Amino acid sequence: MARIHHATLALGLLVALGAACDRSRAPEPEVVPPASPPANPSGAPSVAAPAASLSTKLRRAAPDRVVAIGDVHGDLDTFERALRLAGAIDARGHWSGGTLVLVQTGDEIDRGNDDRAVLDLVEGLKKEAAAAGGEVIALLGNHEIMNASADFRYVTPRGFASFSPAGASSLPAADTAAPTRGRMQAFAPGGTYASMLAGRPLVAEVGDTVFVHGGVLPKHVAYGLDRMNDELDAWLTGKRQTPPSIVVADDGPVWTRAYSGEDAAPDCSALTKTLARLGAARMVVGHTVQKEGMNAACDGKVWRIDVGLSHVYGGPVEALEIRGDHATVLREEAGAPKP
Repeated sequence: MARIHHATLALGLLVALGAACDRSRAPEPEVVPPASPPANPSGAPSVAAPAASLSTKLRRAAPDRVVAIGDVHGDLDTFERALRLAGAIDARGHWSGGTLVLVQTGDEIDRGNDDRAVLDLVEGLKKEAAAAGGEVIALLGNHEIMNASADFRYVTPRGFASFSPAGASSLPAADTAAPTRGRMQAFAPGGTYASMLAGRPLVAEVGDTVFVHGGVLPKHVAYGLDRMNDELDAWLTGKRQTPPSIVVADDGPVWTRAYSGEDAAPDCSALTKTLARLGAARMVVGHTVQKEGMNAACDGKVWRIDVGLSHVYGGPVEALEIRGDHATVLREEAGAPKP
Protein backbone atom coordinates (compact mmCIF):
# COMPACT_ATOMS: atom_id res chain seq x y z
CA MET A 1 0.00 0.00 0.00
CA ALA A 2 1.35 3.48 -0.85
CA ARG A 3 2.32 5.80 2.00
CA ILE A 4 0.06 8.82 2.59
CA HIS A 5 2.49 11.30 1.02
CA HIS A 6 2.35 9.29 -2.21
CA ALA A 7 -1.43 9.70 -2.33
CA THR A 8 -1.00 13.41 -1.65
CA LEU A 9 1.57 13.64 -4.41
CA ALA A 10 -0.84 11.96 -6.81
CA LEU A 11 -3.51 14.56 -6.01
CA GLY A 12 -1.00 17.32 -6.73
CA LEU A 13 -0.12 15.73 -10.02
CA LEU A 14 -3.77 15.81 -11.04
CA VAL A 15 -3.58 19.61 -11.11
CA ALA A 16 -0.22 19.65 -12.85
CA LEU A 17 -1.20 17.13 -15.48
CA GLY A 18 -4.83 18.05 -15.96
CA ALA A 19 -3.86 20.17 -18.95
CA ALA A 20 -2.03 17.28 -20.55
CA CYS A 21 -5.02 14.96 -20.06
CA ASP A 22 -7.27 17.64 -21.59
CA ARG A 23 -4.74 17.74 -24.42
CA SER A 24 -3.62 21.35 -24.11
CA ARG A 25 0.02 21.44 -25.04
CA ALA A 26 2.57 20.74 -22.34
CA PRO A 27 5.91 22.60 -22.41
CA GLU A 28 8.23 21.05 -24.93
CA PRO A 29 11.12 19.15 -23.35
CA GLU A 30 14.64 19.80 -24.44
CA VAL A 31 15.52 17.26 -27.08
CA VAL A 32 19.16 16.51 -27.63
CA PRO A 33 19.64 15.33 -31.22
CA PRO A 34 22.15 12.62 -32.03
CA ALA A 35 25.59 13.84 -32.95
CA SER A 36 26.04 14.57 -36.63
CA PRO A 37 28.74 12.62 -38.49
CA PRO A 38 31.86 14.67 -39.34
CA ALA A 39 31.90 16.43 -42.69
CA ASN A 40 33.39 14.43 -45.52
CA PRO A 41 36.01 16.59 -47.28
CA SER A 42 35.93 14.36 -50.36
CA GLY A 43 32.33 15.31 -51.05
CA ALA A 44 31.21 11.67 -50.98
CA PRO A 45 27.70 10.98 -49.62
CA SER A 46 27.63 10.99 -45.84
CA VAL A 47 27.06 7.71 -44.02
CA ALA A 48 23.56 7.29 -42.58
CA ALA A 49 23.24 7.39 -38.82
CA PRO A 50 23.31 3.93 -37.25
CA ALA A 51 20.12 2.42 -35.94
CA ALA A 52 19.21 3.52 -32.41
CA SER A 53 20.38 1.01 -29.82
CA LEU A 54 17.68 -0.18 -27.42
CA SER A 55 18.10 -2.12 -24.19
CA THR A 56 16.84 -5.66 -23.77
CA LYS A 57 13.84 -4.28 -21.87
CA LEU A 58 12.64 -2.62 -25.07
CA ARG A 59 13.95 -4.95 -27.79
CA ARG A 60 13.35 -8.66 -28.46
CA ALA A 61 14.59 -11.02 -31.16
CA ALA A 62 12.06 -12.05 -33.78
CA PRO A 63 9.93 -15.02 -32.64
CA ASP A 64 8.09 -17.39 -34.95
CA ARG A 65 4.77 -15.74 -34.17
CA VAL A 66 3.68 -12.45 -32.62
CA VAL A 67 0.08 -11.46 -31.90
CA ALA A 68 -0.95 -7.95 -30.85
CA ILE A 69 -4.17 -6.86 -29.15
CA GLY A 70 -5.23 -3.23 -28.85
CA ASP A 71 -7.06 -1.21 -26.22
CA VAL A 72 -9.04 -3.33 -23.72
CA HIS A 73 -10.61 -0.63 -21.51
CA GLY A 74 -11.71 -2.74 -18.59
CA ASP A 75 -13.64 -5.43 -20.45
CA LEU A 76 -12.50 -8.85 -19.24
CA ASP A 77 -14.90 -10.87 -21.38
CA THR A 78 -13.93 -9.42 -24.75
CA PHE A 79 -10.27 -9.42 -23.76
CA GLU A 80 -10.41 -13.14 -23.00
CA ARG A 81 -12.18 -13.71 -26.33
CA ALA A 82 -9.36 -11.86 -28.09
CA LEU A 83 -6.79 -13.92 -26.21
CA ARG A 84 -8.49 -17.16 -27.27
CA LEU A 85 -8.67 -15.85 -30.83
CA ALA A 86 -4.90 -15.33 -30.64
CA GLY A 87 -4.39 -18.87 -29.34
CA ALA A 88 -2.94 -17.45 -26.14
CA ILE A 89 -5.28 -18.95 -23.53
CA ASP A 90 -7.45 -22.02 -23.11
CA ALA A 91 -11.08 -22.22 -22.01
CA ARG A 92 -10.03 -21.88 -18.35
CA GLY A 93 -8.08 -18.71 -18.98
CA HIS A 94 -4.59 -20.21 -18.68
CA TRP A 95 -1.72 -19.76 -21.11
CA SER A 96 -1.86 -22.12 -24.07
CA GLY A 97 0.26 -20.15 -26.53
CA GLY A 98 3.53 -22.04 -26.07
CA THR A 99 6.31 -19.86 -27.52
CA LEU A 100 3.91 -17.17 -28.76
CA VAL A 101 4.89 -13.56 -28.04
CA LEU A 102 1.74 -11.61 -27.17
CA VAL A 103 1.81 -7.80 -27.16
CA GLN A 104 -0.96 -5.71 -25.60
CA THR A 105 -0.53 -2.07 -26.62
CA GLY A 106 -1.83 -0.35 -23.46
CA ASP A 107 -5.09 1.12 -22.14
CA GLU A 108 -6.12 -2.02 -20.30
CA ILE A 109 -8.11 0.11 -17.86
CA ASP A 110 -10.85 2.79 -17.60
CA ARG A 111 -14.32 3.00 -19.14
CA GLY A 112 -15.18 -0.63 -18.29
CA ASN A 113 -15.77 -2.35 -14.93
CA ASP A 114 -13.05 -5.01 -14.93
CA ASP A 115 -9.88 -2.94 -14.57
CA ARG A 116 -8.33 -4.91 -11.73
CA ALA A 117 -9.29 -8.29 -13.18
CA VAL A 118 -7.73 -7.38 -16.53
CA LEU A 119 -4.49 -6.15 -14.94
CA ASP A 120 -4.24 -9.22 -12.70
CA LEU A 121 -4.94 -11.59 -15.60
CA VAL A 122 -2.11 -10.07 -17.63
CA GLU A 123 0.33 -10.35 -14.74
CA GLY A 124 -0.61 -14.00 -14.25
CA LEU A 125 -0.26 -14.76 -17.96
CA LYS A 126 3.21 -13.21 -17.96
CA LYS A 127 4.40 -15.87 -15.53
CA GLU A 128 2.63 -18.74 -17.30
CA ALA A 129 3.93 -17.67 -20.71
CA ALA A 130 7.50 -17.38 -19.46
CA ALA A 131 7.32 -20.91 -18.04
CA ALA A 132 6.20 -22.21 -21.46
CA GLY A 133 8.90 -20.37 -23.42
CA GLY A 134 6.60 -17.57 -24.61
CA GLU A 135 6.18 -13.99 -23.49
CA VAL A 136 3.49 -11.45 -22.70
CA ILE A 137 4.52 -7.83 -23.27
CA ALA A 138 2.01 -5.33 -21.87
CA LEU A 139 2.72 -1.71 -22.80
CA LEU A 140 1.74 1.49 -21.03
CA GLY A 141 -1.06 3.58 -22.49
CA ASN A 142 -2.29 7.05 -21.68
CA HIS A 143 -4.96 5.68 -19.31
CA GLU A 144 -2.43 3.84 -17.16
CA ILE A 145 -0.47 7.10 -16.86
CA MET A 146 -3.65 9.08 -16.16
CA ASN A 147 -4.51 6.79 -13.23
CA ALA A 148 -1.00 7.15 -11.80
CA SER A 149 -1.61 10.91 -12.06
CA ALA A 150 -4.86 10.54 -10.04
CA ASP A 151 -6.94 11.38 -13.11
CA PHE A 152 -9.89 9.06 -12.55
CA ARG A 153 -12.46 10.73 -14.79
CA TYR A 154 -13.03 7.55 -16.84
CA VAL A 155 -13.25 5.13 -13.88
CA THR A 156 -16.63 3.44 -13.30
CA PRO A 157 -18.09 2.90 -9.81
CA ARG A 158 -17.25 -0.81 -10.03
CA GLY A 159 -13.79 0.11 -11.26
CA PHE A 160 -13.32 2.09 -8.06
CA ALA A 161 -14.88 -0.56 -5.82
CA SER A 162 -12.56 -3.32 -7.01
CA PHE A 163 -9.64 -1.48 -5.41
CA SER A 164 -11.32 -0.87 -2.05
CA PRO A 165 -9.73 -2.74 0.87
CA ALA A 166 -12.53 -5.31 1.22
CA GLY A 167 -14.34 -5.01 -2.10
CA ALA A 168 -17.62 -3.35 -2.92
CA SER A 169 -19.91 -5.76 -1.03
CA SER A 170 -18.72 -4.86 2.47
CA LEU A 171 -18.39 -1.08 2.14
CA PRO A 172 -20.54 0.97 4.54
CA ALA A 173 -23.15 2.85 2.54
CA ALA A 174 -21.98 6.19 3.92
CA ASP A 175 -18.31 5.58 3.15
CA THR A 176 -18.44 6.72 -0.46
CA ALA A 177 -14.80 7.87 -0.47
CA ALA A 178 -13.35 4.46 0.43
CA PRO A 179 -13.22 3.10 -3.15
CA THR A 180 -11.56 6.29 -4.37
CA ARG A 181 -8.95 6.05 -1.65
CA GLY A 182 -8.22 2.42 -2.47
CA ARG A 183 -7.66 3.12 -6.15
CA MET A 184 -5.61 6.23 -5.43
CA GLN A 185 -3.34 4.34 -3.06
CA ALA A 186 -2.92 1.52 -5.58
CA PHE A 187 -2.01 3.79 -8.50
CA ALA A 188 -0.16 6.59 -6.71
CA PRO A 189 3.56 6.59 -7.60
CA GLY A 190 5.12 3.99 -5.33
CA GLY A 191 1.80 2.20 -4.81
CA THR A 192 1.29 -1.48 -5.57
CA TYR A 193 -0.23 -1.12 -9.03
CA ALA A 194 1.89 1.87 -10.04
CA SER A 195 5.00 -0.13 -9.16
CA MET A 196 3.65 -3.05 -11.18
CA LEU A 197 3.10 -0.74 -14.15
CA ALA A 198 6.71 0.41 -13.84
CA GLY A 199 7.72 -3.04 -15.05
CA ARG A 200 5.90 -2.44 -18.33
CA PRO A 201 7.74 -0.83 -21.23
CA LEU A 202 6.55 2.29 -23.00
CA VAL A 203 7.74 0.94 -26.36
CA ALA A 204 8.75 -2.53 -27.50
CA GLU A 205 10.56 -3.62 -30.65
CA VAL A 206 9.98 -7.29 -31.40
CA GLY A 207 11.95 -8.43 -34.42
CA ASP A 208 11.43 -5.70 -37.00
CA THR A 209 8.14 -4.42 -35.56
CA VAL A 210 7.80 -1.49 -33.14
CA PHE A 211 4.82 -1.61 -30.77
CA VAL A 212 3.60 1.50 -28.94
CA HIS A 213 0.29 2.87 -27.71
CA GLY A 214 0.15 6.13 -29.65
CA GLY A 215 3.23 6.35 -31.84
CA VAL A 216 6.97 6.94 -31.87
CA LEU A 217 8.09 10.16 -33.57
CA PRO A 218 11.63 11.13 -34.65
CA LYS A 219 11.88 13.49 -31.65
CA HIS A 220 11.25 10.56 -29.30
CA VAL A 221 14.11 8.59 -30.81
CA ALA A 222 16.35 11.65 -30.53
CA TYR A 223 15.44 12.06 -26.85
CA GLY A 224 16.13 8.37 -26.24
CA LEU A 225 13.48 5.68 -25.82
CA ASP A 226 15.34 3.97 -22.99
CA ARG A 227 15.90 7.33 -21.29
CA MET A 228 12.20 8.10 -21.58
CA ASN A 229 11.29 4.65 -20.27
CA ASP A 230 13.68 4.89 -17.31
CA GLU A 231 12.36 8.32 -16.33
CA LEU A 232 8.79 7.06 -16.46
CA ASP A 233 9.71 4.02 -14.31
CA ALA A 234 11.35 6.31 -11.76
CA TRP A 235 8.15 8.34 -11.50
CA LEU A 236 5.88 5.30 -11.17
CA THR A 237 8.01 3.88 -8.37
CA GLY A 238 8.03 7.19 -6.47
CA LYS A 239 11.68 8.04 -7.15
CA ARG A 240 10.89 11.03 -9.36
CA GLN A 241 8.34 13.77 -8.69
CA THR A 242 6.85 14.09 -12.18
CA PRO A 243 6.62 12.00 -15.34
CA PRO A 244 8.84 13.05 -18.25
CA SER A 245 7.08 15.89 -20.05
CA ILE A 246 7.89 14.38 -23.45
CA VAL A 247 5.69 11.39 -22.54
CA VAL A 248 2.61 13.32 -21.38
CA ALA A 249 2.78 16.02 -24.08
CA ASP A 250 0.10 16.13 -26.78
CA ASP A 251 2.51 14.46 -29.17
CA GLY A 252 3.97 12.07 -26.61
CA PRO A 253 4.20 8.36 -27.46
CA VAL A 254 1.01 7.54 -25.55
CA TRP A 255 -0.99 10.51 -26.90
CA THR A 256 0.00 11.22 -30.49
CA ARG A 257 -2.38 10.31 -33.30
CA ALA A 258 0.12 11.18 -36.02
CA TYR A 259 -0.25 7.71 -37.53
CA SER A 260 -3.74 6.69 -36.41
CA GLY A 261 -6.12 9.61 -36.82
CA GLU A 262 -9.04 8.88 -39.12
CA ASP A 263 -9.73 12.54 -39.95
CA ALA A 264 -6.27 13.28 -41.35
CA ALA A 265 -3.69 11.45 -43.42
CA PRO A 266 -0.98 9.73 -41.36
CA ASP A 267 2.43 11.37 -41.23
CA CYS A 268 4.17 8.77 -43.36
CA SER A 269 7.32 10.88 -43.66
CA ALA A 270 7.86 10.99 -39.89
CA LEU A 271 7.02 7.30 -39.69
CA THR A 272 9.62 6.39 -42.33
CA LYS A 273 12.31 8.40 -40.53
CA THR A 274 11.48 6.80 -37.20
CA LEU A 275 11.52 3.26 -38.54
CA ALA A 276 14.85 3.88 -40.28
CA ARG A 277 16.42 5.09 -37.04
CA LEU A 278 15.10 2.05 -35.18
CA GLY A 279 16.02 -0.41 -37.92
CA ALA A 280 12.40 -1.56 -38.11
CA ALA A 281 9.99 -2.40 -40.91
CA ARG A 282 6.66 -1.41 -39.35
CA MET A 283 4.94 0.10 -36.33
CA VAL A 284 1.82 -1.17 -34.54
CA VAL A 285 -0.26 1.40 -32.64
CA GLY A 286 -3.50 1.56 -30.67
CA HIS A 287 -5.10 4.60 -29.00
CA THR A 288 -7.49 5.65 -31.79
CA VAL A 289 -10.57 3.53 -32.51
CA GLN A 290 -10.65 2.36 -36.12
CA LYS A 291 -14.30 2.22 -37.09
CA GLU A 292 -13.65 -0.20 -39.95
CA GLY A 293 -11.45 -2.56 -37.92
CA MET A 294 -7.70 -3.11 -37.97
CA ASN A 295 -5.98 -1.61 -40.98
CA ALA A 296 -2.61 -0.66 -42.43
CA ALA A 297 -1.40 2.66 -43.84
CA CYS A 298 1.78 4.16 -45.29
CA ASP A 299 2.34 1.12 -47.55
CA GLY A 300 2.04 -1.28 -44.64
CA LYS A 301 4.51 0.59 -42.42
CA VAL A 302 1.90 1.21 -39.72
CA TRP A 303 -0.90 -1.01 -38.43
CA ARG A 304 -3.71 0.59 -36.40
CA ILE A 305 -5.18 -2.02 -34.04
CA ASP A 306 -7.52 -0.22 -31.62
CA VAL A 307 -10.89 -1.56 -32.79
CA GLY A 308 -12.99 -0.49 -29.79
CA LEU A 309 -12.68 -3.96 -28.31
CA SER A 310 -14.50 -3.04 -25.10
CA HIS A 311 -18.28 -3.35 -24.96
CA VAL A 312 -18.26 0.39 -24.26
CA TYR A 313 -17.48 0.86 -27.95
CA GLY A 314 -19.01 -2.33 -29.32
CA GLY A 315 -16.22 -2.99 -31.79
CA PRO A 316 -15.23 -6.38 -33.24
CA VAL A 317 -12.97 -8.88 -31.50
CA GLU A 318 -9.76 -8.76 -33.53
CA ALA A 319 -6.05 -9.46 -33.14
CA LEU A 320 -3.06 -8.84 -35.41
CA GLU A 321 -0.82 -11.81 -36.16
CA ILE A 322 2.72 -11.25 -37.49
CA ARG A 323 4.77 -14.09 -38.94
CA GLY A 324 7.98 -12.98 -40.60
CA ASP A 325 7.09 -10.23 -43.08
CA HIS A 326 3.39 -11.05 -43.14
CA ALA A 327 0.72 -9.40 -40.98
CA THR A 328 -2.77 -10.94 -40.82
CA VAL A 329 -5.90 -9.70 -39.09
CA LEU A 330 -7.64 -12.40 -37.06
CA ARG A 331 -11.32 -11.70 -36.48
CA GLU A 332 -13.85 -13.54 -34.35
CA GLU A 333 -16.78 -14.63 -36.47
CA ALA A 334 -19.48 -17.01 -35.25
CA GLY A 335 -17.22 -18.01 -32.36
CA ALA A 336 -14.25 -18.93 -34.54
CA PRO A 337 -11.19 -16.92 -35.62
CA LYS A 338 -10.99 -15.78 -39.21
CA PRO A 339 -8.17 -17.57 -41.07
